[in-house]
This record gives sequence, C-alpha cells and structure tokens, in this order.
Amino acid sequence: MLNRVRSAVAHLVSSRGSPGSGTRECPTLASPDSTAPQGTPRSPPVRPDSGSKAPGGAVENRGSFSRPTFLQLSPEGVRRAEDQAGRVVQSPPDTGRRLPWSTGYAEVINAGKSRHNEDQASCEVVYVEGRQARMGGPEKSIKDQGLYFHYWGLFDGHAGGGAAEMASRLLHRHIREQLQGLVEILQDPAPPPLCLPSTTRASVSLDSPCPGGPQPCWPLQKEVTHESLVVGAIENAFQFMDAHMAREQRSQYVVGGCCALVVVYLLGKMYVANAGDSRAIIVRNGDIIPMSREFTPETERQRLQLLGFLKPELLGNEFTHLEFPRRVQPKELGQRMLYRDQSMTGWAYKKIELEDLRCPLVCGEGKKARVMATIGVTRALGDHNLKVCSSTLPVKPFLSCFPEVQVYDLTQYEHCPDDVLILGTDGLWDVSSDKDVAATVDKVLSSYEPNDPSRYTALAQALVLGARGISREQGWRLPNNKMGSGDDISVFVIPLGGPGSYT
Repeated sequence: MLNRVRSAVAHLVSSRGSPGSGTRECPTLASPDSTAPQGTPRSPPVRPDSGSKAPGGAVENRGSFSRPTFLQLSPEGVRRAEDQAGRVVQSPPDTGRRLPWSTGYAEVINAGKSRHNEDQASCEVVYVEGRQARMGGPEKSIKDQGLYFHYWGLFDGHAGGGAAEMASRLLHRHIREQLQGLVEILQDPAPPPLCLPSTTRASVSLDSPCPGGPQPCWPLQKEVTHESLVVGAIENAFQFMDAHMAREQRSQYVVGGCCALVVVYLLGKMYVANAGDSRAIIVRNGDIIPMSREFTPETERQRLQLLGFLKPELLGNEFTHLEFPRRVQPKELGQRMLYRDQSMTGWAYKKIELEDLRCPLVCGEGKKARVMATIGVTRALGDHNLKVCSSTLPVKPFLSCFPEVQVYDLTQYEHCPDDVLILGTDGLWDVSSDKDVAATVDKVLSSYEPNDPSRYTALAQALVLGARGISREQGWRLPNNKMGSGDDISVFVIPLGGPGSYT
C-alpha cells in the first residue's frame, strides 16, 4: 500500500512499549436468542474525541480518529486504541450483546506506520425495501416484500483514513440501493426478465430491420442467473461509492483511498467482494478455500500495461508501459535487453531505445512493487487526488474501483461450528500464511465448547495477536523471532455453521 512502512522504522517506534504490554485476556460474549432480529443499519460513527473537522479543512486533527461503533469504546478506550507503543488488541465488549451471526472481531493499531489506525470495519444487517416500476410512472415501494442481507466490510486506508471511514459508513447503503429494484426478481424462482418496464414511453421504432436480411440479430439468448444480478449490484455499488468519494473530495476533506473487502450474505449465498490486497479464506473441515485474490502491481501487470499502451498520454513523458528486469541505464542504449509488454507472460530481447530509459509503469517485486513508483495496490476506492511524487501526473486512471466477487453457496454443504470465513487486512497476511491461519482456527476453536459464541472473538484475537507478536527490544517479534506485522491489523471471523439463520 501507499508509503508502506519500513519494518526497521516501525519496530524502532513500537519498541518504546514494555514487553508484553499489548496483551490482554480474551473477553467472552454472551449468546442471545439467535432467532431474534439481528440488527438494522447503524448510523454513522460518532467521533469519540471532542475535536471536530470543518468541511473543506486541510489538516487532519485528533477528532478525525474514530473506531467502529460496535466496539463501543469510551474516550479512554479510544486513547488506548491509539497507543502505538502498547498496541492493545480491541474487540467488542462482553455486554450481553454480540455482533450478528456471532461474528468475531479484533483489531490493533500499527507500530508507527501512520498517526492513526487507518483500517475501518462495518458489520450490519440491512433491510432492502422492494421497488416496482410502473409503466409510464415513477417507481413505487413494496413495503411488505423486502428482504434482509447480512454485511461485513473491512476497509484498509492509505494516505489517510478518510476514505476508509466514509466507505465503512456508506458502502452497504449503496448496495442496498442497487438491490432495491431486484427484490421481487430475486424472490421469484423464474429466470430474471431481460427487460423491465420503462418509466417513459419509447420514442424509437421497434420495427427497424436488422442489417443483412430478415434473420434475427440475436438468434441466441444469454442466460442470466439471480446470482449474477447480485454480483452486478455489488459491482455497481463499488462504482457508485467511488464516485461518491470523488464528489465529497471537492467539498470535504476525504483523504487518500482504501482497499475494500466485503461479504454479503443473501438468500443462502455468501458474496465475497475484494478490491485491494486484503484477503478472505474459508476454513472448512480443515481444508482451505480461497475466497479472494490480492490485486497488486504484479498480479495486474498486463491490465496496467495494456492501458498504458492504449493511452500513452496517461504516462506523460515520465513512464514506459514496458517492463524490464531492472532499470535501463543510458549506457545500454542500442544494446539488447530482456523485456515484456502487455501481451507477454514470458520474456524476449529488444533493442534499447531512448524511450526505454523512462521509469517503468510497474516496478519492484512483492510488497515493494509500485504503480508509477507511487502505490502498491491496483484496486481501491478513492485516491482521486493521488499524483506521482514531484509530478502532476494522476495515478487514478490505473486504479480500478471494481471488485472481484466470488460466491459461496452455504446450502450446498453441512457446516459444523468450526467452519469459518476469515476476513483480514494485509496486516494479518503479511506475516501469516493461509496454513498458519487454519492451524490457529483448529487450535483455538477446539479449546471452546461448540455452542460458545465467544469462541469466534477469541479466534479473531488470537489471529491478531499472532500477527502482531510481542514487543521486545528489537521491536515486535513473533515466537520464531521473525518480525511481526507493523501494520494495522483487522480480522473478522464469520461462523458458517453457527447460530446464523440460513433461510
């Protein structure tokens, strides 16, 4: 992500805390009646500190720091959550209430990478009121034919926390709006109609002949499923959220951008949408099922290069869309060097020309890979004002706001209480592999009774603690003495076979 923390600096900053000061006993959660209504859309977070931010302000103050409302943090709790030396793990309190579906959650602030925790999270149960189009008139509401969806979201901010906080408050509302016109269709077992009634009368002729003769222009009809309608609604919601941020940035101080990892449970299926480098996996009966993939300059190299090839004006006179094994030197003009372009997965040789001395559009490897030497992710919300360092060249044209959506049908399997969906920001996955997480799932859940809802919060805390490590003189360290994650870490644990109602 943008301006990734250098590990050495992060650990020097974090080492101010005393060893072990960041650990605390795992709280337990009460288990209310799982058949009761599990919540409604929450209001935007109330900022815990007394400071405020004037619209259009150019400086982020302490009042802009907030945490998810479901953590129920007091002002003192907010101050503890901001402590980058102690890095205390935060989870919802044991107050007799729990997150929908007995969801577990835990988070911890970074070790000095940024002033505030730029991760945000949202967990909602949202009611969608149906709308029905009437011929020649406006849409009308269908109040008695709505449906609910469960929603979880992790938002990993970069270059400031404004975009992540805005997305955590509003993205589920955009999803709700996109689903409103689909309620009746989704509840009808018949295939979705290809066309819906128009609110205005058509003014064009429907009898226009097709070019080339009387045969139909479209002899075959594409099959569209209800599932694909939900996927399209989520994709559109991400696009509208990104446009919303662009408008807000003109009038308010919505800084930076954010990766977004969202899960929507609707009508028996989990829709996992990812735009960024957060990750989701399912651990089922000990098996690991990937539910997302990271979007980085390396994984999307060909898409970025193709855009640079088709629109070279986006590169200015500063970048080349070609990739070389290393930066080309002026003394190598006229020599032949390995390269690859937007159509290649392998390498070939080409004669070095003057244009090849420009900075490559995609440079670096692994976590150090960057687009235009600026940002380490290729899909995110926001970043509308992001420019190349010491340049006026915008980076946003190369960043996509569209997520990749994977679908998991809960009705196709019988799940036990130990089957879970894990969502984590990259602070978790930077130091933990899928196998590490699966091993922690087995170790923690096996130590709790299957019907104990607090087991999922305990698991989320164990995953965060395992990635954060323990504060030592050399910084935050894992049990094997490797460096722990210095990034913000946020984790959701969603039980697939727990008390949630799948009907």
